[in-house]
Amino acid sequence: MLKNFRDIGRVFIGYFESYRLLRRIRPDVIFIKGGFVGVPVGLAAAKLHIPFVTHDSDAFPGLANRLISRWAQAHAVSLSKDLYPYPSAKTFSVGVPINHNFVLVSSELQNQYKTELGLGKFKHLICVTGGGNGARQLNSIVAKCSSIILDNNREVAIVHLAGRAHIAETEALYKTVLSPKQMSQVIVKGFVDNLYCYSGAADIIIGRGSATNLAEFAMQSKACVIVPARQLPWTVKNTIALSKNKAVISLDEDKLSKDPTELAFVCNDLLNAPEKRIALRNQLSKELEHQNSACELASLIMSNATSKK
Repeated sequence: MLKNFRDIGRVFIGYFESYRLLRRIRPDVIFIKGGFVGVPVGLAAAKLHIPFVTHDSDAFPGLANRLISRWAQAHAVSLSKDLYPYPSAKTFSVGVPINHNFVLVSSELQNQYKTELGLGKFKHLICVTGGGNGARQLNSIVAKCSSIILDNNREVAIVHLAGRAHIAETEALYKTVLSPKQMSQVIVKGFVDNLYCYSGAADIIIGRGSATNLAEFAMQSKACVIVPARQLPWTVKNTIALSKNKAVISLDEDKLSKDPTELAFVCNDLLNAPEKRIALRNQLSKELEHQNSACELASLIMSNATSKK
């Protein structure tokens, strides 16, 4: 963002367009989620004395929200407010609004999900997700250490959501390290629109550490092993913040790329120690779960609208 004169020019143009529009419609309050377009809107709102509220899903705010933070009426954040460089009195931890299908998963509901997915014969389930587009490096790490997991756990299935672009490559990787019998314990999919079913059926989730996914898995009360990506610094910051409080297990991608066995050992340990899974999922829920995050955020926005009338 703001990497060159063209970007700076866009901010100026955006500012004047935002100023003209906001002066005409005079909203009671503005909600800014971040991103490039939020900067000119926030600057114009400040000039017109229109209150705005920002929201940061990740453990550290993005550049856009930092640039306009001094004029914000309030800052909504997902984690503990002491992690953020905002004035404490103006910062409110509201969590991350998530899809209503993500609910607290009881053992009965977990079994129901497994049955619906045709996975009822397996005692345990590991769900791997690198986000909507998948994560090639994570796919490779999990596939390469899968034999160690399955050798020690013959009643375990691995459901791997690899991303549409990586499904064939990921399946081929599994076939190079697993026997035909072990391959029957692995399901590779490109993309699913019912992630809540797969994560809800899982005993362990291996993921990247996006704020939304973490909030979803916290709501479901799941044990998570996170391998944040170097090229996605916000996932690193999210994971550091949560692993410090033992809410997730964090593993280094560079180390796993050289030797993925650590991931297998961690999964085997969790599969055979239910008390460790319970401790992880309880702490993640404590750190992230907001039962009514959307309502809390909406209430914060509206309270700042009325305060300016």
